[in-house]
Amino acid sequence: MNHENTLFAIGLTLFAGLSTGIGGFLAFFFRRTNTKLLSVVLGFSAGVMIYVSFVEIFFEAREHLNKQLGETWGAWATVASFFGGMFLIALIDKLIPSSENPHESHKLEEMDNCPAFQKDKRLLRTGLFTALAITIHNFPEGIASFASAIQEPSLGIAIAVAIAIHNIPEGISVAIPVYCATGSRKKALGISLLSGFSEPVGALIGWLILMPFLNDVVFGVIFAAVAGIMVFISLDELLPTAREYGEHHYSILGLIIGMMVMAASLLLFI
Repeated sequence: MNHENTLFAIGLTLFAGLSTGIGGFLAFFFRRTNTKLLSVVLGFSAGVMIYVSFVEIFFEAREHLNKQLGETWGAWATVASFFGGMFLIALIDKLIPSSENPHESHKLEEMDNCPAFQKDKRLLRTGLFTALAITIHNFPEGIASFASAIQEPSLGIAIAVAIAIHNIPEGISVAIPVYCATGSRKKALGISLLSGFSEPVGALIGWLILMPFLNDVVFGVIFAAVAGIMVFISLDELLPTAREYGEHHYSILGLIIGMMVMAASLLLFI
């Protein structure tokens, strides 16, 4: 394995994970939510993930699996791994209580209506459980960006940026209840930032476990599962969250732009 690629992949997952801190930063310095912009960027992230999953990652996974298993079994293994990735991330979502779901949309205006300087254990618990939920949820996302960057750095960049964008609302979901419970924006920023560390740490631990077994079959299974995970995230989290901000058409515009940008970037590297 290329040592430089490994360090590059770690850096990308660190960037993607710590973007939850951007959500905390928004809570720290801004008081109003730009719903149009947020809907566009969430749609953009979904467009990148969906396009690259179906056009690039799925077929690259199939190519790896076909080498070892033949065309028929390789195709079946690719499809099974793709849906296996979807079921994995769906199971993780199912195990997270809805009240602490990090994908419930929040607006910065909520901070104007909270008891900012009163101790509220219930709100603090909500913020900490949301951070824990993000920690659990980010593990497969970290594997996605890390595995992609190891195999193909340019692809890893696109995926890491898309995951980073989708992590911003999660940071807001942590920061708002923590701020309302403690009255401290620094604590809100700090905890939202720390919740993102699970992405690079989880990816690295997972990769170290898989490293001794790496071959075309393992790569293919991981890649197909990554494609399934990203499609699920886009359909279950990004687009619904963008719609909850009340800007449906802007999210679709972002989706199309994301697909176009991803298509152009893939063509440039042919």
